[in-house]
Amino acid sequence: MTFSEKLIELRKAACLTQQETAKGAGLSLRGYQNYEHGLREPKIPVLIALADFYDISLDELVCREWPKGAEE
Repeated sequence: MTFSEKLIELRKAACLTQQETAKGAGLSLRGYQNYEHGLREPKIPVLIALADFYDISLDELVCREWPKGAEE
């Protein structure tokens, strides 16, 4: 799953519009739409704001999976 797909999945699961999500994370609507459409990659502060908004880890937000054996 790509980052943009994850954003769409999270937003739809929360039954939010792009406008509501952008406002809740402190972003402009156009900026948020660019992330959902995969036109831009967010900088660290934006990633943190989105992770905080959805109450998830940065790893989960960016679809990062740990290599096998790294969790032990």
